[in-house]
Amino acid sequence: MNWYLAVIKKYADFEGRARRKEYWMFILFNILISFAIGIIGALLGKSGGIISVSLSGLYSLFIFIPSIAVIVRRLHDTNRSGWWILIGLIPFFGAIILFIFMILDSDPNANAYGENPKLAPEPE
Repeated sequence: MNWYLAVIKKYADFEGRARRKEYWMFILFNILISFAIGIIGALLGKSGGIISVSLSGLYSLFIFIPSIAVIVRRLHDTNRSGWWILIGLIPFFGAIILFIFMILDSDPNANAYGENPKLAPEPE
């Protein structure tokens, strides 16, 4: 949960680097929260569908900018410009290439975007 909150605290911070653990823990908690919103909607029944859609929409709006920011910082960690995020706009192949960039290991040295985040202490 601390990794998720660390990304939220850096809400619109497109500077620096984000290690794989930070990115993937953020993705995991997004999936869990979205799943919980869906369950709440299902438990509330017919009227819950409207509530679920509303909560889902609000959550999506809230998480949109931090999601882009953590992707850009993750690209920086692999020593790529944040503009590489636009490759995701290419149907099918762009998403695969972006996924590969997200699973690549960090650049072990300091790069133009900062020091290696693996050398910094983990968020508490």
